[in-house]
Amino acid sequence: MKKILVLLLAVVLLGACARGNALEIGDTAPEFTLKDLEGKNVNLADFKGRVIILDFFATWCPPCKEEIPDFIALQKDYKNNGFAMIGVALVGHREAKDFADKVGINYPVLIDDEKVSVSYGPIRSIPTTFIIGKDSKIAKIYIGYRPKSVFEKDIKELLK
Repeated sequence: MKKILVLLLAVVLLGACARGNALEIGDTAPEFTLKDLEGKNVNLADFKGRVIILDFFATWCPPCKEEIPDFIALQKDYKNNGFAMIGVALVGHREAKDFADKVGINYPVLIDDEKVSVSYGPIRSIPTTFIIGKDSKIAKIYIGYRPKSVFEKDIKELLK
């Protein structure tokens, strides 16, 4: 009997640890306010009613850098159709600004305050990308690189 109780307790504790505070599909995207590259406050609520790609990235991360040209193209192609691309840089302001200027990022890049990345994860691998529907619910979560076609399919489905 004692072994069974210990086993049940272990299963319960492991289950609790496995879920933690991680967001899941269907959860409401946590609200936040972060500074953009010009030092202005940007709220997630500023994009309410839009389909959002929220991408956590770093300038030194090869797969993150590989996705950015696709995000630039998606922003260009869909920004007038109810879509918003938002990058959250997990590096300092100067590094993020220099990088964004160099590669020509055409969407808001916000500087993580370490609270936002924790509320969305915590973010343990990058890139980590959340697709948020017009209803502010998490529609998809991607960890690691994905080609443009994956994101474009998600955007088109959610814009319907």
